[in-house]
Amino acid sequence: MNRRHALNGIMLAGTAGIAARTLWRPKLKRRSPGRSTVAVLKCERYGLCPSVVEDGLRLGGLDVKDKRVLLKPNLVEYSPTAPINTHPLLVAAVADSLYRRGAAAVTVADGPGHVRDFEMLAEESGFTEQLRLLKRPALVDLNYDPVRRVNTAARTTALPDLWLPESVLAADIVISMPKIKTHHWAGVTLSLKNLFGVLPGSVYGWPKNILHWEGIDNSIVELAATVPVHYVIADGITAMEGNGPLHGAARNLGCLVFADDPVAADFTCCRLMGIEPERVRHLEMAAPLGNSNERSIDQRGEVIATLRKPFDLMAAFRHLRAP
Repeated sequence: MNRRHALNGIMLAGTAGIAARTLWRPKLKRRSPGRSTVAVLKCERYGLCPSVVEDGLRLGGLDVKDKRVLLKPNLVEYSPTAPINTHPLLVAAVADSLYRRGAAAVTVADGPGHVRDFEMLAEESGFTEQLRLLKRPALVDLNYDPVRRVNTAARTTALPDLWLPESVLAADIVISMPKIKTHHWAGVTLSLKNLFGVLPGSVYGWPKNILHWEGIDNSIVELAATVPVHYVIADGITAMEGNGPLHGAARNLGCLVFADDPVAADFTCCRLMGIEPERVRHLEMAAPLGNSNERSIDQRGEVIATLRKPFDLMAAFRHLRAP
């Protein structure tokens, strides 16, 4: 890929960024099965992840035998106090379980939008140490991965195409592993918003402002329609509320969410957070891509009402609170 060619295309598309906010919404192509499966399992500590992950993958029926699996955690910035990133103990537990289930290869990959030194961030955040103990999973910086042009599928932005990393496109199964958090622009950041980290900074720059120029909700839906997510494992053991995704307070939700449909996963996470998911703009827009209605979701594990903890919301998003 010629980086200059890619940048020229992005700049031309960016001139229509303002118009993208009012683009006609086409009918999104449905990607979920007839019904979706979501399992919500209690997990009070990260040390319990291995056994809970085993239960969650079993309940979700994920088949990874002889498959190349890419785990996409939320790896943004390092903080010794704030729960910003998907916890490395959870990511390691998932990678280990996938290998034991017969996965041909497991890759842990992200393209942080703030920190350019991926190696330093992975080391500080504990990812390098945990994956070194397992010896097998590769750790890939998507910001500098080789890329390939893919046509956009939703046209909710003015971008005619996206330059996507080969590591993502080569995977048989992509698992989004978000940290359950509120977000100061999008309301929440869950499995769909987690896809921002797929776009490479070497093409889109830091912090990938082209996505914000196109409208953050529009861009989330564009990515959700274009980049396949086959499974979700959301980290809600220690979540974040308030001024997320970087400066909020820790919120002990005490659970993990497993799902074969990212829309169903994000709607379920919102319900656990005491948020009405239909009021979150990007989720309302992306709903046709999966199952959002609880009647179309096979709920396994805990009853949502028993784990629900209303999250603190910034003033601009208090209208999202469920009645």
